[in-house]
Amino acid sequence: MFEFLKGLRKPGSRNKKVNLPIGRPVNEWTNNSHFKKNLGDNLELIRKIYHGSSDIVFREFSGGTNKEFKMAIIYVDGLVDKTIIHEEILKSIMLEARAVKPNSGISKREIYQQILSRTLTAADIYEEEDFKRVLLAIASGDAVLLIDGHDTAICVSARGWENRGVQEPVTEAVVRGPRDGFTETLRTNTALLRRRLRDPNLVIKSHVIGRRTQTDVVVAYLQDLASPQIVKEVEKRLGLIDVDGILESGFIEQLIEDDWMTPFPQIQYTERPDAVAGQLLEGKVVIMVDNTPFVLVVPAPFMSFFQSPEDYYQRWMFATFSRWIRVLSTLITLTLPGLYIALSSFHPGMIPARLVSSMAAAHEGVPFPAFIEALLMTITLELLMEAGIRLPGPIGQTVSIVGGLVIGDAAVSANLVSPLMVIVVALTAISSFTIPNYNMNFAIRVMRFVVIFAAAILGLLGIVLMMLLILTHLVNLKSFGVGYMEPFAPFKTRAPFDTFIRAPLPFLKTRPLYSRPQQTYRGIDHRNDTEQGEVMEKSDDMMPKLSKQARAYQDDMDAKRNRQGDMDEGHEEE
Repeated sequence: MFEFLKGLRKPGSRNKKVNLPIGRPVNEWTNNSHFKKNLGDNLELIRKIYHGSSDIVFREFSGGTNKEFKMAIIYVDGLVDKTIIHEEILKSIMLEARAVKPNSGISKREIYQQILSRTLTAADIYEEEDFKRVLLAIASGDAVLLIDGHDTAICVSARGWENRGVQEPVTEAVVRGPRDGFTETLRTNTALLRRRLRDPNLVIKSHVIGRRTQTDVVVAYLQDLASPQIVKEVEKRLGLIDVDGILESGFIEQLIEDDWMTPFPQIQYTERPDAVAGQLLEGKVVIMVDNTPFVLVVPAPFMSFFQSPEDYYQRWMFATFSRWIRVLSTLITLTLPGLYIALSSFHPGMIPARLVSSMAAAHEGVPFPAFIEALLMTITLELLMEAGIRLPGPIGQTVSIVGGLVIGDAAVSANLVSPLMVIVVALTAISSFTIPNYNMNFAIRVMRFVVIFAAAILGLLGIVLMMLLILTHLVNLKSFGVGYMEPFAPFKTRAPFDTFIRAPLPFLKTRPLYSRPQQTYRGIDHRNDTEQGEVMEKSDDMMPKLSKQARAYQDDMDAKRNRQGDMDEGHEEE
């Protein structure tokens, strides 16, 4: 796939002969351009690059008692905090420069160093010589200070655009858990993450992707937990992206996924900071993109799409029951319409006699076979769901509820479908809503049509063959080098304890092995992994006993750590 990405047509390779309305393309200005010591020449070049855009502010001013020091500040109106511009740049410089006495002998180089080292009171200041980087700083919301007689710009971080505040996530509602969610501002998102993970091992690396959008992309991981191979692979795939722009994290997801021909997602997304913090603690890698609240998490095997952050905030019995409901709902969504078609059309002998007579009476007068019924009702359901998503909130809910009731009742009254088919399709729709991840939800809904066609052709045999094909496809999928069906294929001993079953927290001592973590055991010194591993293997047969056994196990672990600490202190004294 990535060889294909390398061969993509580069942005700008088409329509080369189209003339811009004003001036020349920016690349022609900047490729061979450098800052000059003359302030007027620098300002003229920047004005030509921006074609006189009205939102680019050029503020020229002078300092010194004889106004011999000429300067200019450049910024984008609407992207900066003007308080910083006024109080920490203009006011500071003009007052300081005004204090320079005539004939003091101070040079322009000295006034530059004085402004850089002690005059500016802003917190984040850096020098920049590269012309393209200065243009990027201006477009990113920084203020650029140019001083006559010097060929280097001073960039001051003054970002202060309007943004949406931290609000409760819309797509991942929970009954118990934090109510804050990511926003469209990247630095706000990294701060929400730092607030939860105060570990200095949390690494946040910045990248800029997109030739025209110059979008900030961050890769975050815990350095002592995440697999170096997975981190390297993530950065490698990000480095291969060469497109005009990145407008949302979905662009990144589609460009770096392993297999773009499958309907099943291989990268998980979330807008919950607590979910991202939990994934990082499991040794996974996170990709955050500016201008979107959705954060990508890799690797993402199949079962991770059926887990919710709320599973770890409530008691293990309730969380386990919820996971069983989700798995059962997925099977119902995928197979129920197909089973109805197969049993009613190919295998009526497998249905109890009373139910067969009831189905026959309900189907009497319907001109279509079960396959056409299911297809019509399923497509109608998809239309209603799509309309409910695209329309405004209150109207969308009305269309979904009223439209479903009216159409279903009218279809039954007109003898276009049987009442039992309406029940089957309604149960299928309700079951699909229990899948926490929308991408996986959509994939299961698409595969439902495939199962319907297989059941219409071969009956139960078609359903069995199609399920085998789907499982074979899932086993062969990869997510950043990790098997999509791990930890079941290949099977790991403790696989069920945090997949179909959410074991009690005292027993969740190991991180998921599919993420290839450097430290396998949670909260335990990695130097004792071998010793603790033997204890964990012996404790596997104790599941799912709780209470006294869990406390005894925890006490035993604490005692071992204390003995190890005493031994270490003894060695240090010797």
